[in-house]
Amino acid sequence: MAKVSINLATGSLQKDEVIVGIDLGTTNSLVAFINPDKNPQVINDMGKGVLVPSVVHFDSAGSITVGNEAKEYLITDPQNTVFSVKRLLGRSYQDIEKYQNFFSYKVIDDNTESLVKIKVGDRFYTPIELSGLILKELKQRAEHALKTPVNRAVITVPAYFNDSQRQATRDAGKLAGLDVLRIVNEPTAASLAYGIGLHPDETKTIAVYDLGGGTFDISILQIQNGIFEVLSTNGDTFLGGDDFDRAIVEYWIEKNQLNPIELAENRELTQQLRLKAEEAKKAFAHQSIFNEQIGDIWCTLDRQTFEQLISPKVEQTIHACTNALKDAGLTVDDINEVVMVGGSTRTALVKKKVAEFFKRPVHDDLNPDEVVALGAAIQADILAGNRKDILLLDVTPLSLGIETMGGLMDVIIPRNSKVPTKAGRQYTTSVDGQVNMKISVYQGERDLVKENRKLAEFDLKGIPAMPAGLPKVDINFLLNADGILKIQAIELRSGMKQEVEVKPAYGITDEQVEQMLMDSITHAKDDVTQRMLIEARTEGEQMVYTAERFIEKNKDYLAIAEIAKTQQHIDTLKEVLTSGDKDLILKQVDELNNYTRPFAERVMDAAISQAMKGKSIE
Repeated sequence: MAKVSINLATGSLQKDEVIVGIDLGTTNSLVAFINPDKNPQVINDMGKGVLVPSVVHFDSAGSITVGNEAKEYLITDPQNTVFSVKRLLGRSYQDIEKYQNFFSYKVIDDNTESLVKIKVGDRFYTPIELSGLILKELKQRAEHALKTPVNRAVITVPAYFNDSQRQATRDAGKLAGLDVLRIVNEPTAASLAYGIGLHPDETKTIAVYDLGGGTFDISILQIQNGIFEVLSTNGDTFLGGDDFDRAIVEYWIEKNQLNPIELAENRELTQQLRLKAEEAKKAFAHQSIFNEQIGDIWCTLDRQTFEQLISPKVEQTIHACTNALKDAGLTVDDINEVVMVGGSTRTALVKKKVAEFFKRPVHDDLNPDEVVALGAAIQADILAGNRKDILLLDVTPLSLGIETMGGLMDVIIPRNSKVPTKAGRQYTTSVDGQVNMKISVYQGERDLVKENRKLAEFDLKGIPAMPAGLPKVDINFLLNADGILKIQAIELRSGMKQEVEVKPAYGITDEQVEQMLMDSITHAKDDVTQRMLIEARTEGEQMVYTAERFIEKNKDYLAIAEIAKTQQHIDTLKEVLTSGDKDLILKQVDELNNYTRPFAERVMDAAISQAMKGKSIE
């Protein structure tokens, strides 16, 4: 095994290896690095273009295509082509319920708070696996272009991503064979690309306006001593350049008196119109009239009409800017810099309205598609220790977390987190009437706790006896500047509380830290595979437990045939739990869930009507 030199002060690599910056986007992704001239540069491998579409296609033979080629299948094979997977990262079924129609592929719904899964053929994929495939494609393109192995990366995420979504992004990186040194907010990366925040004595408040193809975000950041703090974020996850294109298409439909119903059935013409609208939008950067044809359909538009068509959408973004300032408790006069991100900010009207709103010129010199990836590359360079002018704060060299069901490590403070830091997560019970919860604290990078280092163990006692899933236990980690870790567990309904203090790095040498990091990279693929099997098994066991309790409690409402068939599904699921086949287990969970859903709803309706009998509703 090649020996890798790790800087223990930063938990990162010494500078003899390329660390890339990755913008993992909803529509497109890209990768950047610091070139020999010490400037950030995006990678265009084999002339395929800088932007890699965030699209994954699976064919019937099991072959996987990612990026440019996969995009072609969005129309020809939509049910096996996954797009916008970033919207699903770290999300539960309940989070995306109202957006179900947006996806052309099957998102498995089991009416729980479990994280979503995507079904393609007979296989079940998590958003982490799918994002991992996109990251793997970016890694391979970078390696091919740079002619050197790429094992470390900084990956960007939206400022509003929660802890679960950030951890999911880290896991996706691990699955792609990348050691993710830092997860950076996209607005922070964009600011760094413009050199804002690189000087330790700089104090500024900045607005980052990010309008992409399908999403819009506005973030207000405060920078002090090189530290970026997100004061507020606002936006719309379904507002972007696609809406500009749609407004143009609707204008042409009306002008040419086309039949919308006939048009909806003619997918090819619809697509041609959409692409022509995109062409017109881009043309207005250097001309004021667009005049072309599709067959006998005239696609004519002038810049003034275009701006009238998109004006309501642009106003929506300005309204979001007003709300973001209000949430941050600031006025326009408090903003020192405005940074533009996202391809749709090339539109002249957008720049004009944003500059007018913030009463200052905007930063738009850099390519708005590339600015986040370029900033991520700068952050990677800082972590590599190549920028002597920037002081890196102390960071924790190894991840800290707790053991969850199946012996899995759930990371609460990821390695490379700045110290001091505080992070927490909420847990619940897995068995009815559970009154104690054992909390085991570990340090390390592996997915199974048995491969990590145990730091402490304690019991949270006196949890009120409730059905599984009802108690809410907050577990908080506080790591101070001296490296002392305080773990606090509190059951929110009863107020029961328990605390313990440990020193995570005590008795561990630099060589051991280095070995733990190397092991996590070497075993990443196997670890994630095992984690997904354990998670599937745990989900299956929970399903068996829930289904058996359901039959026992509600046998009076169920037909004998329904009980027998449910029991048959339960027995089949019990059989496959030991199979070691993740997809087979999830398939049986799905089948049991689908079979029981109709009469579970019927039982629920009956229970509600029984409870409401004789009561009047005002």
